Amino acid sequence: MKKTQLYDLRSFLDLLEKENDLLVIEEEVDPFLEIAEIHRRVIYNQGPALLFNKVKNSSFPVVTNLFGSAKRLDLAFGSRPQEFVRDIVHLAETIMPPTPAKLWENRKLFYDAAKIGLKNISTGPILENFQVPPKLSSLPMLTSWHSDGGPFVTLPLVYTEHPLNGSHNLGMYRIQRHSDTTTGIHWQIHKGGGYHYFEAEQINEPLPLTLFIGGPPALMLSAIAPLPEDIPELMLTSLLLGSKLPMVKDPRGGHRLVAQAEFAVKGVVPPGLRHPEGPFGDHYGYNSLEHDYPVFQVSHLYHRNKAIYPATVVGRPRQEDFFIGDYLQDLLSPLFPLVMKGVRELKTFGETGFHCLAAARVADRYPREAFAAGLRILGEGQLSLTKFLIITDGTPDITDFKALWTHV
Repeated sequence: MKKTQLYDLRSFLDLLEKENDLLVIEEEVDPFLEIAEIHRRVIYNQGPALLFNKVKNSSFPVVTNLFGSAKRLDLAFGSRPQEFVRDIVHLAETIMPPTPAKLWENRKLFYDAAKIGLKNISTGPILENFQVPPKLSSLPMLTSWHSDGGPFVTLPLVYTEHPLNGSHNLGMYRIQRHSDTTTGIHWQIHKGGGYHYFEAEQINEPLPLTLFIGGPPALMLSAIAPLPEDIPELMLTSLLLGSKLPMVKDPRGGHRLVAQAEFAVKGVVPPGLRHPEGPFGDHYGYNSLEHDYPVFQVSHLYHRNKAIYPATVVGRPRQEDFFIGDYLQDLLSPLFPLVMKGVRELKTFGETGFHCLAAARVADRYPREAFAAGLRILGEGQLSLTKFLIITDGTPDITDFKALWTHV
């Protein structure tokens, strides 16, 4: 059966409803603590996605637990993206020296690769409604824990461009609402958006920022993916989508907009300005404490007709991000040996919040090669946040922690 292409959030919700994997709640719920508690109880019991149609003090419905099971991730993406990545790795390992026969044998791969990218269209649903001055309190941002410093966008898709060379980044950096026109932006220098902001501060220029909320399921997953710095997340979105990602020009200038996003919040992050952000109940199960972070100054806001606001809740594993992380790891793990020589297999453990514990099978053909491979892992992007790394050149299944620990 041909896989349904999910061009936006609504098509995914329609699919979940057909699969009896979406629970629609018509009773009014509060984004202050109540939605988060319902979400936690449902995901603890391996329940469905949740669509809250009546949200206190907001006209926008909220949907949560979109990706809280392996089944829903399979419904969203199927096996095609994994097959494409494996084919890319196989091609890289076998194409040299290139011959006409090898190129012909891999013609389907080249055909699929030609579908990856962005395409400009004249208009899109994201432009259906315009709000200026913006009123961020109209968005049903969640307060998930009593200790949280305020309401947060918990599935923020933060788009920035390098101020000098124009390269772009889409990342999931936590957003805390400060007022109707300002938020905090939880940027760190080792993250792509934080690096763009650092470069903007060096030339004393504000950094334009577009905050997307909702859109194709592929867009939401791509923002989380631990890609190498030079690989644009929007290209992964296109790969997961199976076609080029439609983009539309903002009539008021600046970044192009994802045509099928639910919301697009636009503004700038000025240089040198900081404001306390946090605390926030983080995905390790502990509070991330209050610290000073940059401020996003919002100029205007777009949203679709009858826009739906997606959210998630993080906390002690397993939560929704456990399933997302496992899927992305399975998708991208064949690439690790290509970009990290000497690393044959790599696994991070969602039960620890992913960053806390990782394991790798590495080559150990000469003195200290395994040690060098370990340092290579700890120097790669988000893997640099790993707290404990177990490396072996043995044969245990490194995805089975008990077998791995017994081997070690």
